[in-house]
Amino acid sequence: MKILQLCKKFPFPLKDGESVAVTYLAKALSQLGCELTLLAMNTTKHPADVDNLPDSFDHYKNIYTVKVDNALRVTDALVNLAGSTSYHVSRYNVTAFRELLIKVLNEEEYDIVHLETLYLTPYLATIRQHSKAKIVLRSHNLEHEIWERVASNTNNFLKKAYLNIQVNRLKKYELDHLNAYDLMVPITKRDENSLKQLGLKIPSQTCPIGLRIADYPVVQPDPQKTITLSFIGSLDWMPNLEGLNWFLEEIWPKVIDRFPDCELHLAGRNTPDWLHKKASKNLIVHGEVDSAQQFILSHPVMIVPLLSGSGMRVKILESMALSRVTLTTSIGLEGIDAKDNIQALIADTPEEFVEKIAYCYQNPKAIKELCIQARTLIETEYDNVEIARKLFKSYKKILVTS
Repeated sequence: MKILQLCKKFPFPLKDGESVAVTYLAKALSQLGCELTLLAMNTTKHPADVDNLPDSFDHYKNIYTVKVDNALRVTDALVNLAGSTSYHVSRYNVTAFRELLIKVLNEEEYDIVHLETLYLTPYLATIRQHSKAKIVLRSHNLEHEIWERVASNTNNFLKKAYLNIQVNRLKKYELDHLNAYDLMVPITKRDENSLKQLGLKIPSQTCPIGLRIADYPVVQPDPQKTITLSFIGSLDWMPNLEGLNWFLEEIWPKVIDRFPDCELHLAGRNTPDWLHKKASKNLIVHGEVDSAQQFILSHPVMIVPLLSGSGMRVKILESMALSRVTLTTSIGLEGIDAKDNIQALIADTPEEFVEKIAYCYQNPKAIKELCIQARTLIETEYDNVEIARKLFKSYKKILVTS
């Protein structure tokens, strides 16, 4: 089976959830015998050195890239208000990408054109015109739902008003194209059910994010080591910033009052200046780190204080795979089949976060068992090859019914 995979950013290095999700699925499909070609935007927001990829990045037959300036600009965002298009989507509607897509489609026949995220939807008509391939959308999130949650949590009146305009446009775009593909591939069963309630009629197949388990060593936390907390995530993604700011403003002072020696270590791509300025003896800001794995392994507890979002959080899967305690909100754990106090810890209020951190201090044996159960869950439910195998069957089914 020949698959053309379209991405709105180059899926390497594996320093963000989307790159991990894209790469591990592609590797698994290649392992199952598929021939994959990648066509990706190489964006100013997430630039990649595509000329110096490691030997392990060997799962594509061909790789094509287009440089795209997708920087967020206030002037562009304001000008967008004069029209009716979604600013979220329009940033990825690029002439040079469309031209290269036409060239790639005309040079070779594909069975499947696989779109990674809604933001590749502007190229639907081009694909239909130049290829007989079936079109699959892997919906990483309900995109409008993320921004609905962000808008609802925003106090600034003007910002809220602008976000609500963009939410409505994004939702209309997402729903207008809901049945324009041949197969819908939501990340979670929750998202699939929501899409059906919104009017999804085409075939669908859930495809959770999977990990290559062998890439994640089992290293149990040292019970003798002092509890330290970590946070890692792309700090140019608004839900991450929103949740982290909430934690620092509403929760962290309460933690320090109760545990004066507690340390919180922060890491992430594009760490903003205001966050660096908050650094202190107890709050260590690392910026972008060379190895997310080593960073996660260095601290027994990882916090994910997410207030907005949809789909799945890859960093939670990685934390669990590495046998670390994951302390997150109910929203953070959406899409992941983990239970509170069994494979993860859930807190939705400042008081609950403080109590869960206290629980980590006071119950080392229970924490050790939680880490074992977390790793077991990843091994049994989130193996990338087993997940890809189910998707491959859905691919074959839509090809047979053509």
